[in-house]
Amino acid sequence: MLPLKTIVEGLLFVADGPLSLEKLAEAAADNISTESIEQEVESLINEYDDLNRAFSLSLVAGGYQFRTKPGLAPYVLRLKKKTAHTLSRSATETLAVIAYRQPILRAEVEKIRGVDSGGVIRTLLEKDLIKITRRDDNLPGRPMLYGTTDRFLETYGLSDLKALPTVEEIEKLEPKDTRTLF
Repeated sequence: MLPLKTIVEGLLFVADGPLSLEKLAEAAADNISTESIEQEVESLINEYDDLNRAFSLSLVAGGYQFRTKPGLAPYVLRLKKKTAHTLSRSATETLAVIAYRQPILRAEVEKIRGVDSGGVIRTLLEKDLIKITRRDDNLPGRPMLYGTTDRFLETYGLSDLKALPTVEEIEKLEPKDTRTLF
């Protein structure tokens, strides 16, 4: 039988998306504990970091996944002859409101943003960054509540929603005087 680390590495290599410790343990072999898998994953993470490779093994969307390092994005995009897909300012604002306030009604998003957000919400649903989490049975018409998806976590490299930056962290990034930007 192959070493457990080799099996874990192979499973992560062929996976279409992030794999949780539980899924890795289930696929690796009978009677393998998630603690054993976690030790092997941590060992792999450290090995790849020490080797300074073009990729890393990261915890995203509740699972582990090989990811190309961000500095290689221009080269990867050139190879694939694609441009980076960016969200409009309104889509980014809407996504941020939903991410921080989920589950949230469309009406609440619109109240916070001050504009109609139906089209933007539709776009975010199509891009699989948000989803309908449920309906609010306590309100007339049973309006839909929205939340983010695993694809959102994957796209932004977040392990879970707790990894979102705090308001204080965001404020530190903003310039004090916006007039200097123009």
